[in-house]
Amino acid sequence: MKILITAGPTREPIDPVRFISNRSSGKMGYALARAFRRLNHEVLLISGPTHIDVPDLVDFIPVETAEEMYHAVSQMISRADVAIFCAAVADYTMKEIAPQKIKKTGDSLTLVMQKTKDILGSARSVHGFAGYLVGFAAETENLEQQARDKLQRKDCDMIIANDVSQQGIGFDASDNEVMIIEAHENTILPRDSKEHIAHHLAAMITEKAIRKNIASA
Repeated sequence: MKILITAGPTREPIDPVRFISNRSSGKMGYALARAFRRLNHEVLLISGPTHIDVPDLVDFIPVETAEEMYHAVSQMISRADVAIFCAAVADYTMKEIAPQKIKKTGDSLTLVMQKTKDILGSARSVHGFAGYLVGFAAETENLEQQARDKLQRKDCDMIIANDVSQQGIGFDASDNEVMIIEAHENTILPRDSKEHIAHHLAAMITEKAIRKNIASA
């Protein structure tokens, strides 16, 4: 199968020297790319800035902003059988980017921002993606409720949720613990390395995507 994976953070520029970003390391998305390659799938990784080497035999599109990631996904998603949106995409970007470095002239600074395009939410409604769709939900409270709501709103087959308020998992960590949300069931993968969790997820998603393809054939 052909697998599209987004990974890492995005960076939204404020001026020529500053940007707004988040703590995503990209480790989970890159681990998934390696895991799907080990299963001999064709993998396309669309990633924001990270310090991780691109996995061997994985096609790669580097991006920086949410807009660039949206454009790359819109160009490539029609070729995929499975789309996995693991990237931590900025929800807001600057309405206007300052052309020169902003000087410190007052005690406070107000930034005017606007919503970014909804990459996961556009997969079905805008791009017409009919394959197996997986989203990620990084939450700090009400994990199951928030993830199940996202499953329905974004018309996903699966949401992989983790509580990033817990020490030692999620952002900046090598370990993770996830709750897999599907329409009729939840599955918990207990704390383990992101590499091992990626292996389990890749096998599970492969099996479920094959079943979906057979059912819709």
